Amino acid sequence: MSSEKNIQNNTSSTSEVGGYLDMELLRFSTAGSVDDGKSTLIGRLLYDSKSIFEDQLQAVKDASKRLGGGDEVNLALLTDGLRAEREQGITIDVAYRYFATPKRKFIIADTPGHIEYTRNMVTGASTADVAIILIDARNGIIEQSKRHSYVASLLQIPNVIVAVNKMDLVDFSEEVFNTIKKEYEEIAAILKLKNVIFIPISARDGDNVVDASDKTPWYKGETLLHLLETLPVRKDETKLPARFPVQFVIRPHSDDFHDYRGYAGRISGGSFKVGDEVTILPSNTQSKIVAIDEGTKPLEEAFTPQSVSIRLADNVDVSRGDIIVKSSEPKPTVNANVSLLVCWLNQRPLNEGGKYIIRHATEETRAIIKEVHFKVNINTLENILDDKTVKMNDIAHISIKTLKPLKYDSYGENRITGSLVIIDENTFETVGAGMIVHNLEDETFTI
Repeated sequence: MSSEKNIQNNTSSTSEVGGYLDMELLRFSTAGSVDDGKSTLIGRLLYDSKSIFEDQLQAVKDASKRLGGGDEVNLALLTDGLRAEREQGITIDVAYRYFATPKRKFIIADTPGHIEYTRNMVTGASTADVAIILIDARNGIIEQSKRHSYVASLLQIPNVIVAVNKMDLVDFSEEVFNTIKKEYEEIAAILKLKNVIFIPISARDGDNVVDASDKTPWYKGETLLHLLETLPVRKDETKLPARFPVQFVIRPHSDDFHDYRGYAGRISGGSFKVGDEVTILPSNTQSKIVAIDEGTKPLEEAFTPQSVSIRLADNVDVSRGDIIVKSSEPKPTVNANVSLLVCWLNQRPLNEGGKYIIRHATEETRAIIKEVHFKVNINTLENILDDKTVKMNDIAHISIKTLKPLKYDSYGENRITGSLVIIDENTFETVGAGMIVHNLEDETFTI
């Protein structure tokens, strides 16, 4: 995969690590307001963990001088790759970086801090195992801190690290740190954030990032890198109810594979093995798995997220968009009426009553927006009932009705079968990202 190549190309130390490709992968994203130090923190992580090449470092040194930084190396330039980002000193687009330590591989998503780039933050954090929310020690918790915490909760990111940055500018005050920690704990309780860890850092100088700082003797916790190396990844998706959205029907019509009929796709939850009794939805047809192929290699069992071809005992009608599940396990909901929380991505507002294209797993269908129930004010964590105009970067609870029934789980149960995208049928632009909910009370918050 391209990400594997990028990790190998951008890492100077992993070639000496045995079993590199078998190492556990952790995805994390940074979030915070403008100038809270997200890009600098990632640059510091890469620099102090010796995960950049000399020519990369030299390029950053040269760019720092050109931008008036003198001899001081601006580590933020390691991630701010766009010309506009370097000129303004801000992050505009999501920047992905790859590195590894002897314990883990990492994919970092550096997300923008501006309100108008909330959609980018949603995109970057959607696959994260850990969200690092930076807070400027001088400013404390601001609206963007709440906004990004809400998104982290909405996306059900299992671990949140609150990095109180720029501690060097408040003389590494324990009192300042504890005040921010206490205030954020109240917000975390409202948002039902699960595992929240607080750490005082200076991204510019490296305090408590890779190495422990002697300037915070009152802090007894771990460094940021140690946390990233030891925090658990998302729940084991191989233990979820089995889901296999069919992407393609393979019929070679060749002498070598005269009677071959396989259903290709990527396992989106759980596992399948030869002999499993399965059900094909939406038809509810029953069959049994007689073979699983990964390319030309036969498998006895396949797990999430392997891409395989499944062969069934019966010559049943299965096509793209159908989903194969184990007959003995809970099945997804099959319904044309779907309730979801949507993050609107387009400059044109959502059209209540309008028709859109829906892409869900391997299925594409059309749908109408039935109703906008409310928008979410993610600065105050309140629901807005009197203004239902959903504009770019807004998050809202809506109901849609699809032309064909979808086979779905809630987003909290399965991120693949619980998510969808909304596409404008005229421009074919992706205009919305939706997270399917069963019980809305579990997905919204009040204060």
